[in-house]
Amino acid sequence: MSDFPWGPGVATGIGSLPGTDIAEAQRIVLGELPGLPHLPELPARGPGSDMIGRTAGFLVELPVQLYAGRWQIASRPGQDLRRTADLLERDLDQLTEQADGYSGPLKIQAAGPWTLAASLDLPIGGRMLRDPGAVRDLTDSLAEGLRRHVTDVRKRVPGATILLQLDEPSLPTVLAGRVPTESGLSAYRKVDGPDAATRLRTVAEAVDAPVIVHCCAPGVPLQVIRDSRAAAVALDLSLLKDLDPLGEAIEAGLGIFAGAAPTLPAAGARPPDSKQIAERVSALWRKLGFPAARLPEQVVITPACGLAGAPMGYVRALLKACTEAGRRIAEV
Repeated sequence: MSDFPWGPGVATGIGSLPGTDIAEAQRIVLGELPGLPHLPELPARGPGSDMIGRTAGFLVELPVQLYAGRWQIASRPGQDLRRTADLLERDLDQLTEQADGYSGPLKIQAAGPWTLAASLDLPIGGRMLRDPGAVRDLTDSLAEGLRRHVTDVRKRVPGATILLQLDEPSLPTVLAGRVPTESGLSAYRKVDGPDAATRLRTVAEAVDAPVIVHCCAPGVPLQVIRDSRAAAVALDLSLLKDLDPLGEAIEAGLGIFAGAAPTLPAAGARPPDSKQIAERVSALWRKLGFPAARLPEQVVITPACGLAGAPMGYVRALLKACTEAGRRIAEV
């Protein structure tokens, strides 16, 4: 029996897909990723479907609005928040219909507290990141909102084991003190690792579901993610430079969502085939020196990041290849 909340040799997507048709997106995900489907995100639909807008819609007693093209904390709920809630409701209704009878792991996604704090503006200007008290309030609000979201999805798809992915592309820059202020002339304070892990852990402990922290940026802070008590990390293999922290994380039992396939097709090239994807992951595993039997249990194969910018034909082919690559590593 595996210690991980997914079956051996599965694949999944990171979250975003191209287009504006949620019914089609759901069909693709449920069809091509049968072992670990996810709730697709369609940012092409505009504000409220973007990562920050959608996640801000989960906040409890912290309404948001669009101002000059950016999301900021508002005094009261308004039209922007209603649109965000309506888009989410449509997506969840479609999931309820299409995943009827499904049993197995099911992944949903939201921005994590640090990426949200680095992206949301305070009413007086500046990012929430500038105020540690505001970050604490934001984290508590997000934790409660995502707890409710997980509970809602569980009721809609009762056979599913819900996994929550926290998207944290800004986490390395937050830790390094490289998030620029509005003027661009300076940057916000550096956040230390234990503080970063504490906020992530607040969310992870609130939702009562396994959490995957996704970071498709260079310098993924694996120790912070381990300290947050996440079940897994999702990362882009092409950005890995130092393998030692990854080996230590695997040894400690962290699940790995291995971004092993490019999100965009190379000019004139065909999508990578399942054999190439499987060999890329297997070669890394061998290099790290872990037993082959652990690979299909501990590793989930994914594209390198979201697929919102890719042609739909490429998306279908890539997700299918990832699933077949998962089967290949499970057969070794």
